[in-house]
Amino acid sequence: MDPALAKPFIKATKDVLAAMAALDVVAGTPYIKKDKMARGDVSAVIGITGDKHGTFSISFDRKTAVHIVKQMLGDAIEDILQDVQDAMGEITNMISGQARVGLVDMGLKLQGSTPSVIMGDNHTIAHMTSALAIAIPFSCEAGTFTLEFCFD
Repeated sequence: MDPALAKPFIKATKDVLAAMAALDVVAGTPYIKKDKMARGDVSAVIGITGDKHGTFSISFDRKTAVHIVKQMLGDAIEDILQDVQDAMGEITNMISGQARVGLVDMGLKLQGSTPSVIMGDNHTIAHMTSALAIAIPFSCEAGTFTLEFCFD
């Protein structure tokens, strides 16, 4: 898989989290992920179709996920579990959408499904492709998270 595909995902992640949660995030070095273990406690996964097929996901550690929800909703949190689940799905959807716009500039037209959110310790993410996933670790003042994508 072309490592240049990571650039639209990195840009989208920085832009969306700056706008929605006032976070300045720093991308680490992308790497090939060889297992299915999520790198966080809350993950959102989106199926990708179009010129390529695959998945896109983001896994947030618990502290980062709660921080993002508080930044987005202020003190309006009513049900922390439901609010985290909804916010992580929405953030992932926005990042996916913006990244797919960037991928159009690279000649790829892709569509995304509705996000599925998985919560809990030691959960797995199954990228339904034969290719290995590219993972990009991020850090910010709130904690860490990892973005993954995989296309056939």
